[in-house]
Amino acid sequence: MNDERRRLDSGLYLLAVPIGSARDITLRGLDILRSADAIIAEDTRIARRLLTMHGIQLGSRRIASYNDVNGARRRPEVMQLLRQGKSVCYVPDAGTPLIADPGYRLVDCALEEGFNVIAAPGPTAVMAALTVSGLPTDRFMFVGFLPSSESKRRRQLADLADIGATMVFFESPGRLSACLEDMASVLGDSRRAAVCRELTKKFEQVERGSLGDLSDGRFGGTVKGEIAVVVEGRSEEEVSVDAIESALKELLDSMTVRDAVASVSDSLGVPRSRVYKLALALAERRQHDHNRSRC
Repeated sequence: MNDERRRLDSGLYLLAVPIGSARDITLRGLDILRSADAIIAEDTRIARRLLTMHGIQLGSRRIASYNDVNGARRRPEVMQLLRQGKSVCYVPDAGTPLIADPGYRLVDCALEEGFNVIAAPGPTAVMAALTVSGLPTDRFMFVGFLPSSESKRRRQLADLADIGATMVFFESPGRLSACLEDMASVLGDSRRAAVCRELTKKFEQVERGSLGDLSDGRFGGTVKGEIAVVVEGRSEEEVSVDAIESALKELLDSMTVRDAVASVSDSLGVPRSRVYKLALALAERRQHDHNRSRC
C-alpha cells in the first residue's frame, strides 16, 4: 500500500465510502483519506476501521465526530480549520455524504463562508438499489425515510401517488412490513416494486414483484439490515389520487363512506382498499379544517 501523502487544496472533501463491500472505495477516496489534514466522521469508530482496513495511518492528524447531536458545536471548529487553509475530509457511516446523513448544514456553512466544497463520489445505496430493481431509471426521485406514524406515512404516500418517476425509499427492518402494506393500499397493489436489503454485503437480497405480492407478510420480524424500497411511478393509465378524491368529494356529502367508496371503486376501476384509505384521509383533512375554522 502506497502511504505517500499528497498536498490537498484547502477545502471540505465529501467522501463517499462503501455501503458494504470494503473494496468499493475509490482510489481517489483512499488518496483523500491518506492526505487530508483532518478527518471528521459521522462515527469515528467506523472511520478508524476504514483507515485500518486500507492500511492508512492517522498519525498526528485529528479525527473528530460530526453528527446530529454535536453538529452545532462542531461546525465552528471545522470552519476554523478551513480558515487556516486546511483540507478537511468528511466521512459518513456509509455511502455518499448528505444522503440521509447529517452533513447538509456543514456544507451550507462552508459555502456561506466561501470555502471550496469538493465531492469525491462513489457508492450510494440509492443508485445501487435503483439499478438492480428492474424498474425505469430514466426518471427517479429519492424520498428517503417515510414517517414512522401510520397516518403521516399514508398521507405522504398519497402526496406521492401521482409522481410519474420511479421512487426510492429507505426503511428500517422493524417498519418494513407495515410500510409495504401502506404502499400497497395507497399507491395500489399492482405497482411494481423491489425490496433491496444489505446491498453489496454477504447476505444481499433483492425481492421484486408487485406491492401486493411484497406486502404478503414475507418481511416479518426477522428481517435485518439496511433496506431500500424502489417503487414504480404512476403510469399514464393509472387513475390519479386527484381523480379519486374529486369523485369522493361529490359523493361523501350524500352517501356514507362505505357507499361512496363502493361507487368510486366500481366507476373508476380502482381497488376498494385504495379508495377507502383515500376516503379516510380526505375525511381526516375535512375534520381538521373544520376544527381550525372553529378556533
